[in-house]
Amino acid sequence: MSTLSHSPVIELVRSDGWLKIRLNRPESRNALNGDMIRELVAAFRAVRDDRSVRGISLRGNGGFFCAGGDLKMLRAIGGMEAGEARAAALAVSRDGADLFRLVREAPQPVVALIEGPVMAGGVGLASAADFAICTKDAIFSLSEAAVGLVPAQIAPYVVQRLGFIRGRQMMISAARIDAAEAVAVGLVDRMVEDAAALDAAEAEMMTRLRRAAPGAVASTKAMIDLVGREPMDGFIDRAAAAFADAVTGEEGREGTAAFGEGRKPAWAQA
Repeated sequence: MSTLSHSPVIELVRSDGWLKIRLNRPESRNALNGDMIRELVAAFRAVRDDRSVRGISLRGNGGFFCAGGDLKMLRAIGGMEAGEARAAALAVSRDGADLFRLVREAPQPVVALIEGPVMAGGVGLASAADFAICTKDAIFSLSEAAVGLVPAQIAPYVVQRLGFIRGRQMMISAARIDAAEAVAVGLVDRMVEDAAALDAAEAEMMTRLRRAAPGAVASTKAMIDLVGREPMDGFIDRAAAAFADAVTGEEGREGTAAFGEGRKPAWAQA
């Protein structure tokens, strides 16, 4: 079992095979500063190879999901000497890239639970997750261009969520949309009434996602990430190997036996 460290800027609660991560800078609408990015990266790395963690949810404390990159931090970088400023900006951007990639490539399902204003990098986090659910008062803003910045590291995940043309349109127009439109364009999967309904949606997702075998989920996510990135011949070979590993592995034997015996497989039992 993996060991998780605790930090003032994020809260980690692990129970019933699930990791709940809460961003904990509500005074700044959970904006991503250097400390928060590093702690989130550490948390995702800590559970990456831990199949006892069946899923991860991301949520913000204080009724806010994430207001993107901390503008105070970025202003401080902008005030440095030119060479130092560029080095600091590159480091922050690359740390952010690590975070978004770890969210996207987590072997476990990742569920973003969204309230309040969601801006810039917050939209990136939601886009990198496997599932995104928001309350009806959520507001989404790809605001970087409006303040002279570039949605650089979040661009691949926003485009994967929205498609090339719509994603580009929204990023270059610094679009601001409400929850209903976010559902309509596919930025989030569904909208619920309020925070209590978001709690219920999280519990529902935990139940649903823990029905699937953890190793099979990890392999499935890895295979999907290869689609369009690997030539078909190579993909066919890797897919065949993954399928053979599953059929002959512990989960495959247990799953097919459980189906034949009319019972739940071991991983789906409470």
